[in-house]
Amino acid sequence: MIVTKNGRVGLNVEHSWADAPVTGHMWENVIYHEYFTYGYDESGHSRGQVRFEELPNPSRLKWEISSELEETIKSSLIVAEKLLKDVDLHIYVHDIFGKRFSKKCKCSPDAFVQMALQLAYYKDMGKFNLTYEASMTRLFREGRTETVRSCSIESREWVLSMCSENFTNAERIKLFRKACDYHVQQYRDAMTGKGVDRHLFTLYVVSKYLEIETPFLKEILSEPWRLSTSQTPSNQTNLIDLNKFPEFISCGGGFGPVADDGYGVSYVFTGEDLLFFHVSSKKSCELTNSTRFGQTIKQSLLAIKQLFD
Repeated sequence: MIVTKNGRVGLNVEHSWADAPVTGHMWENVIYHEYFTYGYDESGHSRGQVRFEELPNPSRLKWEISSELEETIKSSLIVAEKLLKDVDLHIYVHDIFGKRFSKKCKCSPDAFVQMALQLAYYKDMGKFNLTYEASMTRLFREGRTETVRSCSIESREWVLSMCSENFTNAERIKLFRKACDYHVQQYRDAMTGKGVDRHLFTLYVVSKYLEIETPFLKEILSEPWRLSTSQTPSNQTNLIDLNKFPEFISCGGGFGPVADDGYGVSYVFTGEDLLFFHVSSKKSCELTNSTRFGQTIKQSLLAIKQLFD
């Protein structure tokens, strides 16, 4: 937990134990009870009953750090600072329209955004690439995630139609719906254990255990995810009405790029008419630029909107 001087609080979470929705769920409960169950009095003190009349004074913990551990900490700090300074982060607030419009178009909001990301990436890089979208598998006990491969034959056909003058808007809309329908089916398959990437990873683990080299696994698992995406769920608990209390709207969180020459894009649907995008890349890569890609995402969203207007 990181508390700043101006009273703002955020979280930096280590990923191995759980995924973002778990932390988000917990955080929403904390915020709700902090403000609506307990709250503060006029002087700024927390309301509630004092459970202990006298508490011992806090004592500072003093750690015994060996010289070897100190060197390890210093070297780890150098690595962490190098990574931090290389992050190119841009947060784009899309307040022109949100999921209300995509539902009006009878389209899945997630598929709508994923198609916009495919169009944006093609415009930014001039090519298509392997795209990762995280899907939850929490229908299963101890389920974590599965991969939705958002860059598909269907999405490619639609993107190319948007970049060509040889298609009518009616034809583009038809291709767009086809791509969105396929994406939704992919997402459902991933959620219900019918994805492919976790199975591929299991085959990889077994092959290492059996000391078997397979050209197929070597090729398929070495392909870089140059566009890594994930939707961060918002207001999972429905405890706070964001229309009545807009001060509790949060832009959510994000993550870094998976590939050195790629983008990491986390997006949040907040209410019906607001979208947040966390776009990250590496400053050391001359090909990528997070601010540029954020603007291209905006252009792509507007281009889709114009199809239906």
